[in-house]
Amino acid sequence: MDGVPPSSQRPAAPFTRRDFQLVLLRRMADHNPGLVEDARRELGVSLAEMREANKRWQAMVRSPRARAAASRYRSVLGPPESEGKRTIGDLECAAWQWPLPLWPDLRFEVLVGPRGAVWNEWLVRAPDAPAPALRTLEDLTPWSCTVDEAARAFAPARPLEGTAPTRWGLAFTAPDARGVRHEVVAEFTWGLLQRTAVSD
Repeated sequence: MDGVPPSSQRPAAPFTRRDFQLVLLRRMADHNPGLVEDARRELGVSLAEMREANKRWQAMVRSPRARAAASRYRSVLGPPESEGKRTIGDLECAAWQWPLPLWPDLRFEVLVGPRGAVWNEWLVRAPDAPAPALRTLEDLTPWSCTVDEAARAFAPARPLEGTAPTRWGLAFTAPDARGVRHEVVAEFTWGLLQRTAVSD
């Protein structure tokens, strides 16, 4: 049709907060496909749409003309719901937080250092949301807690190197419902618990 550019020349639709949630889900699908499937249906999107959102995000991250990471989050998620300061060791950074509809009790937090460098990006508990009761292995269900919540509940916890930039691990001991203590390795994606491996 005259005057209508081909699809390859049309400007891409804006990358939205919903799209960003699909990026988080895409990483979590490796461990919890059932939970991700339920969340995807809640958002009303197809598997192909989730894959496309992740593809677009990766293209934005890797583009030679990519925005700085901090600017990219503001562009996609809008102004943060809250902005604060955080001290890590001897250094101070800014802490930005955004709500995400899929996880109303959590916030997506980005820690921003000098010159806009992103030091961390993950899900944390919302300030006004109650923390989960974590006492035994049985409480450590997928998506039940964040990295810092598990580390506090089962201190001392030892951080482990993740298998990807958005993944973290913790090693600690925890009792089961009978009081028997076990060595536990907990795996997190974007700061949210995905699975645990237990040894006697």
